[in-house]
Amino acid sequence: MNISLSVGPLAALIAGFLILAVPRLLNYIVALYLIIIGILGLIGTNSPHLRL
Repeated sequence: MNISLSVGPLAALIAGFLILAVPRLLNYIVALYLIIIGILGLIGTNSPHLRL
């Protein structure tokens, strides 16, 4: 039996528990997410995105 674990859902789960425990962390978690997504978008990874 193989169990595969993705990073995205695991990070979301951990972030959800942290936000429940310390609601003030929400600002930092969202800011960090946006910064990472922005950097990855500028670098041009193979992530799915809309091309206009």
